[in-house]
Amino acid sequence: MRDYQWLHEYCLNRFGSAAELEARLPVPKSADELRAITDDRYLSLLSLRVFRTGLKHSLVDAKWPAFEAAFFAFDPHKVVLMGAEHLERLMQDERLIRHLAKLKSVPRNAQFVLDVAREHGSFGAWLAAWPVDDIVGLWRQIGKHGCQLGGLSAPRFLRMAGKDTFIPTDDVVAALKAQGIVDKAPSSQRDLAAVQAAFNTWQAQSGRPLCQLSAMLAFTVNH
Repeated sequence: MRDYQWLHEYCLNRFGSAAELEARLPVPKSADELRAITDDRYLSLLSLRVFRTGLKHSLVDAKWPAFEAAFFAFDPHKVVLMGAEHLERLMQDERLIRHLAKLKSVPRNAQFVLDVAREHGSFGAWLAAWPVDDIVGLWRQIGKHGCQLGGLSAPRFLRMAGKDTFIPTDDVVAALKAQGIVDKAPSSQRDLAAVQAAFNTWQAQSGRPLCQLSAMLAFTVNH
């Protein structure tokens, strides 16, 4: 595995200057910013992530105001009470994406948000406190306790929310393979631990957040 200096120099050469590189890199939210986001906004983001899966994002995003209205602005205390009959009625609402399994995931994820908030004070407090040197552990918790949040949905949700994370996209996986860290998309705990360890090393060397290192790795893949 090459060290961070190689990655930095590669990206500088690709974009020509430090300013051009920095302009292309994401910036995560601070712990205070994550804690300031209310539980209803996290439920909205979780739901948006679920509905975006397999669909054109612009299509889902255009319909999201209707989802906000249909799901009580994603107030988890209200959404969790939505039963089967209510969801069946929503299946007749032409403003929405009428996918029953995804509609059913919303009250289930409302329960997830409420359970986390009950234990940690708020969903945002839980995310803020989770150490980024075990971000794959947070993915596992979201995938295990959330609904329809497996695969890349958990890291993509975290990126949407602003929690620092890397995302094993095709380009990132290609870069990790080139560095000899994995030989396929990481899914086993062993492979995920190896990827986490590599990112932890690069973060210690650079001081950069995981999301920026993830983007820089993707930039090393030729298209």
